[in-house]
Amino acid sequence: MPFISVDLQKDFSAAGGACYQDRPCVDFIRKIFIPHCRKHGIQLAEIVSDYRQPRPGLPFAHCIPGTAGYESELPGNIKHPQVWIKCMHSPVWVREHGGSAAEAPGEPYSDPKGFTSWLASIIGPPDNSKPIVLIGLTLDCCVLCTAQELFFRGYRVEFLTEAVDTYCGSQEEKHSLFRVPLANWGKAVSWQEIKERTIG
Repeated sequence: MPFISVDLQKDFSAAGGACYQDRPCVDFIRKIFIPHCRKHGIQLAEIVSDYRQPRPGLPFAHCIPGTAGYESELPGNIKHPQVWIKCMHSPVWVREHGGSAAEAPGEPYSDPKGFTSWLASIIGPPDNSKPIVLIGLTLDCCVLCTAQELFFRGYRVEFLTEAVDTYCGSQEEKHSLFRVPLANWGKAVSWQEIKERTIG
């Protein structure tokens, strides 16, 4: 069962980060999900963001390569080394020198073929018997955009309920989003169900 982590970076997840909010999923991921993955040899694919300027949208830079805010919460021993680096909410938007602290970033551009190729190499082709389970931040933005892109490519999508949160961290908002609009793109699944599947 493939997993993809989205934007689980310290500018979002760590106190003092540029976009930090108190989001319960972060403690769950750190204390329960990551140890489970280590114990059972589960490897995750990862999508992270390089939100330097120039970039349409928010007028300030964050998730800047070379800073603590860019760092992932995922330890290296549970994630695939080939990380996809996006520069907008949708994972198809990338930039030259994305992720490089030593080089100035290029302008954002759309690379849907590159994202499709990354998925094929890390996850494999769409397989309805093996849904992609999404974790990370945020459910109302980048996780949603990732779910849409996966769905459009024929993948079945699930959201691990305890391992995703909205920007503001509201649990009421999260469960409302699972009904509308997220049900159009994927299915919410519980940790208990995921544990049963991964342990066998």
